[in-house]
This record gives sequence, C-alpha cells and structure tokens, in this order.
Amino acid sequence: MKKETAQWPSYAFENIEVSRLLLSSGFFNPCLQNLQQAIEKTLKAAMIEREVGLRKSHSIQELSNILKADGLDPKISKDECELIDSIYISSKYPVGSVLPDFEPDESICKDCMRIGERVYDSIAGAID
Repeated sequence: MKKETAQWPSYAFENIEVSRLLLSSGFFNPCLQNLQQAIEKTLKAAMIEREVGLRKSHSIQELSNILKADGLDPKISKDECELIDSIYISSKYPVGSVLPDFEPDESICKDCMRIGERVYDSIAGAID
C-alpha cells in the first residue's frame, strides 16, 4: 500500500468503530453519518491507491462507478449506494429525517453497518 493511501482506511475503520459505539448507545443519526463517512473514505483510499484521481465528491454512487470503471468492484449495489447517499446531508442538518420515508432506527443502522463493513473489507483486501 502506498504511503499516501495508508491513513484513509485507518480513518474509515475508526468511523466504523465509532458507529458501533453510537449504535449500542441508541444514537442512530450519528451512527449513520459515521457509516457514510467510513464508506466514502474507503472508496477514496482505493482511488488514491489505484491512481484514478481523488474526487471532491461525497456521492458513494459516483465514487463506486469510478472504481468499477477501473476494474475494482467495491461490493456495493446501486440501491445500497442510493441509501448511503441519502444519509449524507440529512444526517448533518435537521431538515427532516435522515432517510426519506422514516426515522433512523436500530434496524437501518445495522443494515448500513453491514454495507460499510462489506465495502471496507473488500477494499482493504484489494489495496493491502
């Protein structure tokens, strides 16, 4: 792994671990926010490592598409990208719920945790 890549997965892992703590404490909104950040940082780590150019984007779908075009499957579906993308702005500011149709709860946090862990594991294994 390149030196400039190394810190990104470390920060992503911290976001996942913080998400676990927040979930166990019932803080669902910041749990989701940290999971979104973990996935974004993980995808950006792969972009740096593969030298496809770092994008100043928070769109998981866009970042995932760039990696797929470069031959790396980050193991996240289009529907999962849409879910995680729906979290970004809404989890930072109180403009309604994080998710369009319902308030965040333990179930959606656990679903997003599985997505985040899968993406992290697939990318970490590919760039080690």
